[in-house]
Amino acid sequence: MLEVERIDIEKTVLVGIITQNQSEDKLNEYLDELEFLTFTAGGTVVKRFTQKLERPNPKTFLGTGKMEEIAAYIQRFHVNTVIFDDELSPSQQKNISKILQAKVLDRTNLILDIFAQRAETSYARTQVELAQCQYLLPRLAGMWTHLERQKGGIGLRGPGETEIETDRRIVRDRIALLKEKIKTIDRQMSVQRSNRGAMVRVALVGYTNVGKSTLMNVISKSEVFVENKLFATLDTTVRKVVIKNLPFLLSDTVGFIRKLPTQLIESFKSTLDEVREADLLLHVVDISHPDFEDHIAAVNQILQDIKSNDKPTLMVFNKIDVYKHQVIEEDDLMTERTRKHYTLDEWKQTWMSENGTDTAVFISAVNKENFEDFRARVYEEVRKIHISRFPYNKFLYPDYHDAVEE
Repeated sequence: MLEVERIDIEKTVLVGIITQNQSEDKLNEYLDELEFLTFTAGGTVVKRFTQKLERPNPKTFLGTGKMEEIAAYIQRFHVNTVIFDDELSPSQQKNISKILQAKVLDRTNLILDIFAQRAETSYARTQVELAQCQYLLPRLAGMWTHLERQKGGIGLRGPGETEIETDRRIVRDRIALLKEKIKTIDRQMSVQRSNRGAMVRVALVGYTNVGKSTLMNVISKSEVFVENKLFATLDTTVRKVVIKNLPFLLSDTVGFIRKLPTQLIESFKSTLDEVREADLLLHVVDISHPDFEDHIAAVNQILQDIKSNDKPTLMVFNKIDVYKHQVIEEDDLMTERTRKHYTLDEWKQTWMSENGTDTAVFISAVNKENFEDFRARVYEEVRKIHISRFPYNKFLYPDYHDAVEE
């Protein structure tokens, strides 16, 4: 007899603060994203709490009154989890857990949990475990109270080491072991990359959930996992792609996100090596998202962090099929026209056209809208790099419209 699997969806509340550096509008954007992260992790958000503060309280992040309000709410409505939008210090997490008597997570912890769910291969699982161990190490004391007790008994008195020190040593040893394991896999992947020969390498980069894997499937006719959730792809997928008669390698990489935990950037450096070693970047943007300009800035910042911001880049504005702009009624004389009211044609006349029309393309990967234009742009960019590498191959790969489809 088949057993019915019960999936318990955790009730959660979100917490964020409005400061001099973070306006209410900006906080709402971050909380919207945090809610999507919570949904991806398997939770449902029942309420949001916000507070205006000059700076976070060093002990409890929020003020006393707001903490009491949250404690009363979660007790009344039996909420399991409280998620903070900013990273909490170990002492803050410990103090808040004591006051709220509930599971307390921050943005970093939530992202690490999603990564742990999504990791499929041994390499991805190793990278995620390393990031989790690095996050866990300073928080051990606040997680288990028995760790603070001194070992005792016959033969165990004296200097010895406390339970907390023993567990820290175990975690440090595990971190060292995982780092060695990652080094070994890195060497193997480096050999794999060197064995690919002198083919032009193209990498898909972009914010999480912008449609990179969908685009990968369409252009390479492969079956990369796709889902409308954040971080659906963790493992780098590399495929050989041929446009007309021009072959190149295309890699799909992990999506980026604002406030990406430093532990993840460190542990996923090897995944990002595909970006570092790429000859051309296809920066995919979800133009239907209201904060797509912030997403572009976040991706560019991470590319700068991994020293890959100077590579040739083609901006691919995806999801034009679901793009909607706000409309101002003719008799509405009060509403001020902003970027939210721009049509696609108006967007094309903004900063997007500053670098010339050859650096941006507008497509829908799902409907294959403008896909021929996209293929032509990629072909020409790859052809430039290929011919600079092998000048004698110039006649093999003519202009896109003159090339023969294989």
